[in-house]
Parts: sequence; structure tokens; C-alpha cells
Amino acid sequence: MPSGPAAKKPNHPTGKSSNPEPVVASVPAPAPSSAKPTAGPKPGTLPRELDLIADFPGLKTPTPEAWRALVDKDLAGAPFEKKLITHTYEGVYLKPLYTRAELPIAPSEHSGAAPFTRGASPLGLTQCGWDIRQERSEPSISGVREAMLEDLQFGVTSIILRLDAAGRAGLDPDDAKAGALAASDGCSLSDAADFDDAFDGVYLDMIGVGLEAGAAFTPGAALLGALWDRRKIAPEKRRGCFNADPLAVLARDGHLPYSVETGLSLAADLAAYTSKGLPAARSIRVGTAPYHHAGATATQDLAFSMATALEYLRAMTAAGLSVDAAAKQMVFSFAVGTSFFLAIAKLRAARRLWARVLEASGGTLDDSTAMRMHVRTSKRVITSRDPWVNILRNTACVYAAAVAGADAIGSVPFDAALGLPSALARRVARNTHHILQSESHLHRVADPAGGSWYLDNLTNELAEKAWVILQSIEARGGMAKSLADGWVHEQIDTAYEPRAKNIALRKDAIIGVSDFPNAGEEPVRPASFALPPIRAAAIERMKSRRREGTFALAVSATPGERSSQIFAAAKAGATIGQMARSLWNGATGVDLKAAIAPHPFAESFENLRDASDDYAKAHGHRPRAFLASMGTPAHHLPRTNFAKNLFEAGGFETIASDGFATTPDAVEAFKASGCDLAVICSTDALYETAVPELAPALHRAGAKTVVLAGNPGDKEAAYRTAGVDRFIFVKCDVVKVLSELLSAEGAMS
Repeated sequence: MPSGPAAKKPNHPTGKSSNPEPVVASVPAPAPSSAKPTAGPKPGTLPRELDLIADFPGLKTPTPEAWRALVDKDLAGAPFEKKLITHTYEGVYLKPLYTRAELPIAPSEHSGAAPFTRGASPLGLTQCGWDIRQERSEPSISGVREAMLEDLQFGVTSIILRLDAAGRAGLDPDDAKAGALAASDGCSLSDAADFDDAFDGVYLDMIGVGLEAGAAFTPGAALLGALWDRRKIAPEKRRGCFNADPLAVLARDGHLPYSVETGLSLAADLAAYTSKGLPAARSIRVGTAPYHHAGATATQDLAFSMATALEYLRAMTAAGLSVDAAAKQMVFSFAVGTSFFLAIAKLRAARRLWARVLEASGGTLDDSTAMRMHVRTSKRVITSRDPWVNILRNTACVYAAAVAGADAIGSVPFDAALGLPSALARRVARNTHHILQSESHLHRVADPAGGSWYLDNLTNELAEKAWVILQSIEARGGMAKSLADGWVHEQIDTAYEPRAKNIALRKDAIIGVSDFPNAGEEPVRPASFALPPIRAAAIERMKSRRREGTFALAVSATPGERSSQIFAAAKAGATIGQMARSLWNGATGVDLKAAIAPHPFAESFENLRDASDDYAKAHGHRPRAFLASMGTPAHHLPRTNFAKNLFEAGGFETIASDGFATTPDAVEAFKASGCDLAVICSTDALYETAVPELAPALHRAGAKTVVLAGNPGDKEAAYRTAGVDRFIFVKCDVVKVLSELLSAEGAMS
């Protein structure tokens, strides 16, 4: 979708600074006394170019071999591959040093040149920045209108309007099947009058509008088209994206109200209609968010995107569109995580892969067919616990999208995992764009990632590995078949297993949740709405405005004709339910074995915290753990802090002290604590004498479970004989340990 506002003028007609040589106020560095005066920059100025070799004759050009020799010396025999090579979940090995010899990109490739790895425009985003695109999903018309107007007033340039669950399923709010779906997970909008009311005060000729209409993408598009008609918006100013994406709907919901073939046909028909009369709009979205939210790797995400695009490309060309015309109807939507170098490389690789797909399909490689990309923060990295940290996570994601040159970027409010975002969270999300764009000037360089040997190499590796997966999908019969038979689901689950294990081991840390949890955090309150009156108002609107009957569609083989009739029906007052029934009349739905459900990385730890919350409501306090810290702080503090961090990640309240000198002191403090779980914390040397005495004493004092902080090694049997029930240490399965301890406390079943 094109950006809304006009391009900002540069500070100088040429775009260059009026003072290219900044004056340095400090005194220049003195030359050696034996050196003869040489011609150069005047004192107080910096040279335009710095040549280290010429300016420092004694400096030798370093070589990779010399660098490696120094590294091996510092490693002192430790294996280089184990210490300095990073293994990613994509099967890519990240080296600590990349050189020109490893640069995979041809020197002639630049921004605006095929295969568009570095962007479709030679100037990138330098003229007007990225499209600041925010999603609105408030359930009431007044609520969504107020939120949109506030967003647009403070710099947002396009809106994605999410219809409620009923509308996305093609149901009016008063339909018997709608029930609790009405006004749930989106705005209850059912006809053109509702759209008109929601966009009251919005200048539609100045912004872009996207829809999240689920399976009802054609009726949703028709309602937006009817709104444009009401406002008399010229066709060339109708900037929008209808986001027809039936495969993503099937993956996310596990259900389509029609067959996959029907969905592809409807999407292609909408594309044919859009290409004829709406030059500034796009109809098809290639979205991979369901797969990314569920734990797909970057290479899987890329492959699923290209495989989906091929399904849509085939459907559109079967409907009469050329490959180039079909490509111009697509918007690619990606979710990214907080590994921003990986995210940058993934987005750059996506453009290269799409160019390769177009080339193989007989399309033209130019800026009109190059990928148009919308990027947003993935749900898998957003937490509900300590949600303030989400501000940093979201900033990393928006940063990555901007550096990669995304056309449109969505910034996620920090409390998004808790429900409808609050006004403060929406403001922070908007201002994240402004800080990165207007203050950090990320858009002022075309492809700022270009020229990094590391990023170019990573981009190339991701593209190559994704292409292999794409070929596997095609060999299986395509994305639709691979989704229907469960293959995609299996691939994602297999890829997510090692990540889930590392999260449970806290090898992959989640700040504020698995590491450094804020045990006393005050809950963040998202925006709240009373849904029953909103549903009642939506039902009443339908009763007062609906025209009875159905809108019969004339049988026509002309591409775009079905969509044309639906657009006409919406203009005449048809509801989303009436249009959906007309389109889907007699269609048989399709179901997956299971929807591809999101897996937030913090999910396992947040489940533990939820159990602790429930326990606290029932007992007046959280499950407790007494830290029996022995010796001075110098002795016990490292393991005391480790144990405190670990137990609080599971929702335990920890009772700590400055340390105990004797076993009786520790036992008396334990009795006074009211706990039945004790954790011994000290050094390995002190354990040898303290554990045989302290562990049984704690059991006699009422401890049901005694835990030792530290890996016991060959002393495990002896410590267990003394009364230690469990051990906690770095790389133990923290989720398993905490789950079992919470169960022992009666907090989990």
C-alpha cells in the first residue's frame, strides 16, 4: 500500500548539507617533531577521507590469518568452533568475522536493481520514510473511530481495520451463529453505514486503509469500496489493501467456510476486479504471521511465503491476469522477532526470493512488480508479564524492519498481549516510529544494511535454505496441500522443539519473565469495554437498517464479475452476512486437523506465573521458598541470587537473608518463615560439611522439599542420602523443576 503523506522536502535542494565539512573546535593532533610539514587540511578541520595506511606508515594491513592466530592464542586451546561460532535455529553458522572474500552479492547490485535485495527504489525510503501503519480493533464504532483519529492526528499514515470475529466469518451480529463472536477480537461493522460512521472525520483521500476481514475478504472489500463511493474518492486516490489471504485464514483459524479452491477463486476474482478499476489499491496479502507466531524459523517463514505467493499467482493467472498484473496485486506481510540482524536478513532475502519466483514464472523484474512489504512485531516475542520490556522488544523489531527497507511497518503496543491496548501503549507504539524515523533518521540511507559482509552473507544463506524448503513444498503439491495434510504444522513443531527446550533451560533468556522477573510488579491494565451493550447496539442497528432478502449473483465467467456484483450490493446497503451467503451459497467448508496456534516464547513461564496467581487468590499469599544461605555474602550470594531469580520466574515468593553462620540459625529462621520448601545456597566447599547436617535438620523442622543450588557432580548420591530432594543449576530444565515444585505446593495439578 503506498504511503499516505507527501514526501518531505530535504533541508537543501540537492539533499546535501550546506556545510559539508564540519569544523572541529579542538586543537588538531600534533605531528611528530621530525616530520616535515605536508599539504593537508587546515588546522581545525577534518580531512574528507581518512587513509589509515597512508597516515600511519607503520600500520600493516591485517589479514584473516593473522587475526585467527591472535584469536587462537587468546583461546588457549579452547575449540574455536565451540566458543566463537553461533548456531542458529535455521541451521546457519554465524562466524565472528566476515571479510570481502565472503561477500556473495555482485558489486553491480544496488538499490532499485533486480533482484531488489536492497529495495525496489534507488532512493529507498529516503524521500518520505516508511508508511506508519497501525491496526485498530476496538469493538465499538465510537471506540475505533476515536482511536483512528488519535493515531492519524499524531502521525500514523495508514490504518488496518480489523473486523470482529463474526464479520470475519461472514456473519451479521444478529445471526444465530454469531453469538459471542460479535464485537469479539475486532470492530463490529456490518454495512456501509457502519463503515461511514467509523471513518467519520477521516480524510480517506489522504491515508491508506487495510482490512483484516478473514474469510469475508470480498464482502469486507465491498464495504470499503462503498465507503469510498459515499465520500466520492477518486479511483486513483483509493489507497488500500483488501488483504485477501485464505490460506493464512485457514492456518490461523483451522477453518474456512468454503473449500480452498473456492477461496483461491474468490481471491483471484477480487484481484481481477481491483486491477481494472482501483489503480492505487491491492487485493491480495501473502501473510506468514500464523507460521511465525507458532515458532517457524526464518527460512521456513520465507519458504511458506513464496509457496503461498505461488498458489495465489496461479489462481490469478487462471482468472485471466498476467503474471505482472498479478504481482502488482500482492502485498507481502511478515512478522519479525527481536533477533534484528536475522530479521533484517530475512526481509532482504524475501525480496530476492520473490524476484526469483517472478523470473521463473515469466514475469517482468521492475519496480512495479517488486515486492511490497508490510512488517510488524511478532506475537511470539511479546509478553504479558513485565510488559514494559515489550517497549524494547518492539523497538528492536521496528528498527529491523526499517533498516531492511519495509514499505509499511506496524508498531505493537506494549500491553497487546493483555487485551485491547491502552491509550498510553498506543502512544508509545506511535512514538517508536517517530523516534526511529524523525530523530534517528533510519530512513535517510538507502539500504543501510548494504555493504555489511555479515548481513549480505546471512541474506544469501537464508535465501538459499528457504529455496530448498520451497522446492520441497512444490514437490509435495504446493502450499495448500501441505497445509491441509498437516505437513506445515509438523515442520513448525519440529523446528520449535529445540527453541522450546532452550527456553525451558533459560539458555534463551526472556528478560522480565524467565530472567530477572519482577516478582512485585503491578499488573498493567489494558483498555476495557463492556461487550454486551456493544453487541446489543450492533444487533439493533441491523434490525433497523437491514433490507430483507438475499442478493443473488448472476452467473458469469468474466473475471472480476462476482466481485463487481458484491461491490454493487454493498453500495445498495447489503450487510456483510447477506453478501457472504450470496458468495458462499452451497459451499462446503474445510477444516484442518488443528489450527496453527501461536506459541509465545514466554508461554511456559507465564503459565507458571498464572498458577501462582491462582494460588495467591485462594491462600492469600504465593507459594514460598526459603533460601537457606550459608556463610558470608561472599560465599552464598552468587547462588542465592541464582535461586531467587529461578524461583521468582515460577511465581514463588522467596524469603532470603544475609546468610547464616550455623545450622541451628538457619533451621530457626526456616521454622519462622512458614515455608515447607527450603533451598540451600552456598559454595561447593561449604556444601561438603554443611549439607549432611543441614538437609536432615530442615526436614525435621518441617521441610517437605529440600533443594540444593548447584550441580552436585559426583556427590549427588551422598547429598540425596543426606536429604536433598532436588538440585537446581545452570542449564537444568527450569520449567520442569518449577512445575513439579508448584504441584507439590498444590498450585498446579
